Amino acid sequence: MAISLADIKKLRDMTSAGMMDCKKALTEADGDFKRAVEILREKGKSTLSKRGDNETTQGAVLSRIEGGKAILVCLGCETDFVAATPDFKALAGNIADAAIKAFPADAEALKAEKLADGYSVDEDITNQAGKTGEKHVLAFYGALEAPFVAEYVHFNGKLGAIVSFNKEVARELARGIAMQVASMNPVAVDEASVPAEVLESERTVAIQKTKDELVQKAVEAALKKAGINPAHVDSEDHIESNTAKGWLTPEQADQAREIIKTVSAEKAASLPAQMIDNIAKGRVAKFLKESTLLAQEYQLSDDKKTVGEALAAADKEAKVLAFRRFSLAD
Repeated sequence: MAISLADIKKLRDMTSAGMMDCKKALTEADGDFKRAVEILREKGKSTLSKRGDNETTQGAVLSRIEGGKAILVCLGCETDFVAATPDFKALAGNIADAAIKAFPADAEALKAEKLADGYSVDEDITNQAGKTGEKHVLAFYGALEAPFVAEYVHFNGKLGAIVSFNKEVARELARGIAMQVASMNPVAVDEASVPAEVLESERTVAIQKTKDELVQKAVEAALKKAGINPAHVDSEDHIESNTAKGWLTPEQADQAREIIKTVSAEKAASLPAQMIDNIAKGRVAKFLKESTLLAQEYQLSDDKKTVGEALAAADKEAKVLAFRRFSLAD
């Protein structure tokens, strides 16, 4: 049957799909609009299935605040080109609006929310994927509710954060702290709120790094004593290449291998436990200072105050309760 331009425009208004896609869907459905909509949706599902392993490193990060509620969402796609299109931006905005209005508990609940066109967030994401031929995902959803909230989204729309406070804070400072979260990516508000598994992981890494450094120092000292440049024998590949270049004799190469093997084993077996523990504690303390929000140096401070000090200087009773952050670059 003949498909009129009016019918094509009607289906486009219903689905936001491209004109040619609408025409093909209506032709396949013999003019049945309900069936044509399903055909377009199936195309979107097919696109998502085929491109399931593709990375969605582009997209739009948006925030919304309403009273004491704040949300942060990201609609992800594969390319900058699609992320810059009006339809993609509109969908991302509609999702953010739906999120602050419904304030769902999690991303799955947000996907089920209905948008103004009558479709759910998940269905419209699928429809958009079918239209562009790219994978689309709800890459992130975070929400906070508190007496006072603040937000920051970087101008490129790929990085953002929301922060909650126990009471109202000067808006410039609150926004600055949200900017701090976005740019400095803290792991927690303060030391007390760092997850136990994160602390244990950092301690394990710090201990191993300390052991490796002490062993390496002993090996380098032994190599230098033998008249061998440690930089020439820091890997088997270097030993072979430097021997071929004449920088090491075959005898020196063998001697270096023996020193590395013997000294490494001897030093590893006699490492001072208390010394290692003290150095590891210092490394963990450094990590906590650099990676917890309140202990970080406040990037907008002229006098090297920490975030906690800057907040206390403005209001001693003010506290940061929580934050949510997302970056497409992570």
